[in-house]
Amino acid sequence: MTNYSHTLLNRLRMRQVSLLLNIQEHRTLRAASHVMGMTQPAATKMLHELEDALGTKIFDRTGRTLTLNAAGKTVLGFFQGMRGSLESLARELDAMHTGIHGTLSLGSIMAASPAILTDALIAMRRSYPMLSINISTGTSDVLIEALNQGELDLVIGRIVSVKHEDYAFRPIANEALSIVGAVNHPLANKSKVTLEALHKYPWILQGPGSPMRAVIEREFLDQHLVLPENLIETSSILTTADIVTRTEMIAVIPETVAAIFADSGRIKVLRYRIKNKLEPYGSLIKRDRPCSLATRAFLTMLHPEA
Repeated sequence: MTNYSHTLLNRLRMRQVSLLLNIQEHRTLRAASHVMGMTQPAATKMLHELEDALGTKIFDRTGRTLTLNAAGKTVLGFFQGMRGSLESLARELDAMHTGIHGTLSLGSIMAASPAILTDALIAMRRSYPMLSINISTGTSDVLIEALNQGELDLVIGRIVSVKHEDYAFRPIANEALSIVGAVNHPLANKSKVTLEALHKYPWILQGPGSPMRAVIEREFLDQHLVLPENLIETSSILTTADIVTRTEMIAVIPETVAAIFADSGRIKVLRYRIKNKLEPYGSLIKRDRPCSLATRAFLTMLHPEA
């Protein structure tokens, strides 16, 4: 440990860390101090003490408004990592005290759920029947943020918009995408469908920032088309499928999920092959966070070959 880091550890207090995290979450110093049961002057004094401990200003002050500067954003990122580590520590200690192997919190993109995730969960349940497992589904960008915040122990997804070196990533599979419509959609029985023809209909897409959305944006750009404006944006596959079955809207969903809905007769996979590809998805954990026994066990279920 360097002299600087030793000094910083001695000077930092957890209440200061908590205050900065609460300011970020609740947007104002007044709201953050209220949540923490402090007066606003006391919170202001604590912020000054935090800046003194760090040896740098972390806020730009305009009147009563506080805005994180570049140094503040860096500090916030490390404090969020600290909170994530403490969340993991709390779960691990709870597992030790309760004697029931604790709780595993994981997040997964939808593509992994029909097969890979299900198989791993079944194997985990057989080996650790007393383990509680919480599962969140969503897009990779949202799940990684939850991982950073300590809300999740592990994510099955893609590394997007983050520093790759901050995560231990082990690939699982590639994911193909399908464009789908209702079984009675005007394009449902066409032997070949063009993107120009698809462009005439309203679309359902995941929100900006998600890998799937980025692929479709590139697809339109490559063919010199603009993304349709009248979008419905959702990461819910069930909501997407339900809307598609009752409208002429078009959607993009993972090929494995599309096959399940198509086999049930609910939707039709339209005959257009998306030329742009998604990056492989896999398991992600934070490198700077201790890996719990439950997380390590689950990783062996996901990657039996390793």
